[in-house]
Amino acid sequence: MRYFVPPNHDPIAENIDAGLWNWNGIFGTNAIKDLTREGCSGVAQRYLFDNYWPGTTKTSLWKNVISFLTEAAKCNYAKPVYIEPGELFVSGKGLSEYKKSSNFPDPWPGGWWRLGDIVKYEIVSTNSFLKTCSVNKGEILRFRNDMCKSEVEKGQTEAPFYYIMPVGQHDKSEWLELSKLMTEHGVKVFKLIEDILIGNKKYKAGAIVIPLAQPFRPFIKEVMEVQEYPVRHYTPDGEIIKPYDIATWSLPLHKGVACDEIDIRSLELEKNLRKWVPDEIIVINVPKSKSTILDVNCNESFKIAFHALANGIEVSRLSKEITIADEIVKAGSFVLPPIKKQKDKDVISGLLKLYDCNVIFLDSLDEVETEEVKLPRIALVESWFHDKDAGWARYIFDTYGIAYTVLHPGDFENAGLEENFDVIVFPNEKKDILMKGKYKRRGGVYSAPSYPPEYTKGIGDIGWGKVLKFIENGGKVVAWGESTGLFMGPQAIKWTEEKIEEFTLPVNDITAALKAKGLYCPGSLVNVRLKQGHPLTLGMEKEIGVFYRGNPVFTTREPYFDMDRRVIATFPEKDILASGYIENGELLGRKAGMVWLKKGKGQIVLFAFLPQFRASTPVTYKLLFNALLLPDVK
Repeated sequence: MRYFVPPNHDPIAENIDAGLWNWNGIFGTNAIKDLTREGCSGVAQRYLFDNYWPGTTKTSLWKNVISFLTEAAKCNYAKPVYIEPGELFVSGKGLSEYKKSSNFPDPWPGGWWRLGDIVKYEIVSTNSFLKTCSVNKGEILRFRNDMCKSEVEKGQTEAPFYYIMPVGQHDKSEWLELSKLMTEHGVKVFKLIEDILIGNKKYKAGAIVIPLAQPFRPFIKEVMEVQEYPVRHYTPDGEIIKPYDIATWSLPLHKGVACDEIDIRSLELEKNLRKWVPDEIIVINVPKSKSTILDVNCNESFKIAFHALANGIEVSRLSKEITIADEIVKAGSFVLPPIKKQKDKDVISGLLKLYDCNVIFLDSLDEVETEEVKLPRIALVESWFHDKDAGWARYIFDTYGIAYTVLHPGDFENAGLEENFDVIVFPNEKKDILMKGKYKRRGGVYSAPSYPPEYTKGIGDIGWGKVLKFIENGGKVVAWGESTGLFMGPQAIKWTEEKIEEFTLPVNDITAALKAKGLYCPGSLVNVRLKQGHPLTLGMEKEIGVFYRGNPVFTTREPYFDMDRRVIATFPEKDILASGYIENGELLGRKAGMVWLKKGKGQIVLFAFLPQFRASTPVTYKLLFNALLLPDVK
């Protein structure tokens, strides 16, 4: 296949009006007709790409705009490639073999494929889209106008009618961030003026209300509701069509914000609303003689703390829960001392203006137990193999003011880990890429990478030995996803030629066994229960949803020698799926989703889930931040 045009393969989004799907088909049909006429063969439709998830930046489809994806086969960057006919194949939904079919009427025969060919396909398809727009201009404009009116009417006559996010949220900062995000998307957001009773639940004044009687109703519903994958089959009762990508994007769940879907229309509520506008500047006067306490429940508190540390301001955390003026302040909340310098006041005042969190000022810390927080020296490991997950980790660290140094796998052999770093972070990456700089294909065969040698060097045995010594001597390691495979199985530290310490950490990955039994999770939000009272779970609720792709799955065992372990997150036996899709999820019951390990003086934190997935899961950010700030073993 050389090029894809709409329509897409099933499943398609439930919240999109049929008219939009019809128009997508018209644009795609005209495009494949024009491409074929111009000699552009190898164009496929209804292949591979579904149109269920609001990815590829096409949220405009949920805003009543005709929107679609086209995609071209790559060349070798700008270098032409020659493809033999026998090397051409298709895989995935919609095409079972590389032959003429209704979805693939003119197969490309092979030969040279150049950047110029891609440009030609793009020009022809773009001109086709413009022609379709021009010929149907009046009808398209009327269609969108009618669509917007229709969506407003649906919001007045069809449930759900509102989404309400009550006051008193666990994380105030994410509650406000979600409200701001919706306004940025052109959604009208309102604030409840007075208390009101809807059904059997009382909502206090200040609650955020999003009515669905708006032109962008499909978008509101799509991002606010819990996702339930629309199961479709290739044949009656046959194989299920699997999702192309992830299966969950519910903003309230991903942000850890309590949100109620209201299926009863209330005229009383509609009269009790005032348009909500984000505060451009938060004015908080910081008293010089008082300490500033930042609520650990709020993600933005961590942002302020990291920025304060970077500016040389002393930061500590509450060792125990305290009560101030009848308000409970949780253990782990950040404490900034009374201001002594004007520079520090300017920094703190500036941070409090930028970031929303619960702030309390305290006269004296004499009877309050605190523990000083030190800014960790962080090494973030990133391979040269288009390491997207490491990129998202860097984005989160940059956003929260967390300083770090990028280490590539080939750097470990000569890196002074113990001298230069306190924490090493391994984002989601395959073990073989990290250790050997190679992909392992099916059947256990390694493929030679197409990069220059300096970009394909792995950590290697010498580098890995340095990582293990780093841990043994008090270093901390944080890893998630596939990179946790580095810590499974036999390990060895070579102290001298004669002294080699062999050990196995008290944790296993049983993914292979569970997949053989049918476990499948393409990228969904699943529930876990968190161990309360542990430094890693400060600021967290007892049960949350985490973004999980079915791999890895941990079990632990009794440790020996100088090792220890604690299960931090456990999958429940029932009601595992929070949003998305999973098959045989009950196999996860009572298994570990996050584990803390001790080896020697060091600590290892392993996540089965992805705590910063595409910067879209703020509900689990605090687990990652707490891991970075983990105190030393005493």
